[in-house]
Amino acid sequence: MITTVYAAPRAVRRWMADRPRLTDVALGGGITLFDVATVLDRSPEPGVGGVALWGMQTVPLIWRRTRPCVVLAAMTGLYVLFQILSPIHGRIPGPFLLMIGVYGVARYATAAASLPGTLLCLASTTAADALTGHWQNPRPGSLEPISATTFVFFFTLAWTLGYGRQRIDAHAARLRDLNQRLRAEQERNARQAVITERARIARDLHDVVAHHVSAIAVLARAAEEGMANGVPPTVEAAEGAEAVQSVGLIARTADTALIEMRRLLGLLSFRDQGLAPEPSLSPEHLEPLIGAATSAGCRVTYVADLRARTDPSTGMLLSGYRIIQEALTNVIKHAGPVGVRVTVRGDDSRLTVAVENDPAPPGHRPVPGSGKGLVGMRERVAAFDGELRAGPREDGGWRLYAVLSARASQPAEENESG
Repeated sequence: MITTVYAAPRAVRRWMADRPRLTDVALGGGITLFDVATVLDRSPEPGVGGVALWGMQTVPLIWRRTRPCVVLAAMTGLYVLFQILSPIHGRIPGPFLLMIGVYGVARYATAAASLPGTLLCLASTTAADALTGHWQNPRPGSLEPISATTFVFFFTLAWTLGYGRQRIDAHAARLRDLNQRLRAEQERNARQAVITERARIARDLHDVVAHHVSAIAVLARAAEEGMANGVPPTVEAAEGAEAVQSVGLIARTADTALIEMRRLLGLLSFRDQGLAPEPSLSPEHLEPLIGAATSAGCRVTYVADLRARTDPSTGMLLSGYRIIQEALTNVIKHAGPVGVRVTVRGDDSRLTVAVENDPAPPGHRPVPGSGKGLVGMRERVAAFDGELRAGPREDGGWRLYAVLSARASQPAEENESG
């Protein structure tokens, strides 16, 4: 019940705030009708001109929001005119109606315009009352002005309330603007986070698919060539066994690719139960990666010097794993079964990855690539304020060198000689 009682005035105020023009018309028209009704029952009966002049003093309140200075000037002029003409016997206007005009000009006009306008209104009305002699003979019990102090008090009160409300409205408008900006910024950040996460998942999918499918392509080509070549009967069984082994490696590599793809696709859902942990540079994660390259015919040498246990939550170990995965993928696709050397060094603040391979054997047919692998590696390295160098060696091989730094202020070390 109490909630309903308090909610009703708030609803009314909200309804009025949404219809300012209608509110001003109701205020100005309502006060005018009330003032006219109060003078019609006077005796002797006032003239039409006097009633009209009396009622016109509040009509300008209809435009108090849009033309506050004009409204105050019009009300002041009509007040002074009524005082001078005195068309209704015994009727003297007080400062209370002018207070509404002063409040309106202080609330809806700038202080530079409202303060001089209020002082001019004060001077005009007090001068008119002094010249017409209304201060000398006030009616007993009347609230009509009895001195200039009365005008000063009421006008000061009205202007202070109006200016204070203007400041409150301006502060509330700034808060609403800041709130809208904050909401827009949050929406932009949320969209950017989605885009960033999609790009990360796309890079991971590319790394997984490119690595394992490239290995499958190399193994399938080797099996195809082994089955297509005419072999003597004495070695036919051995060649057949190698072909069967290659086909088995294809199946296992495909299974590994499917497992990793399921894990990555699981990140797109809201079910995190049963997902495998993110890969890192630990032996249990690197051994299958190096084993797949070895199955494709590469001779991989791996050297690790991780002097500290870098926190996997930073993503630096995951990025290092993906860089090695993409580098081995490129070796399988472009160089074929060659010697590969993988070197990893790092601590809690810095990780260095180097992958080198020998020149491709004669007659090797490279597997076409999309060109996104190197771009993805550069993005991963840039996320850790690092550097990436990739290019051919003098002997025709290829070398990739990446540095990832956990602290942006730490300068990058000099490139190691290979």
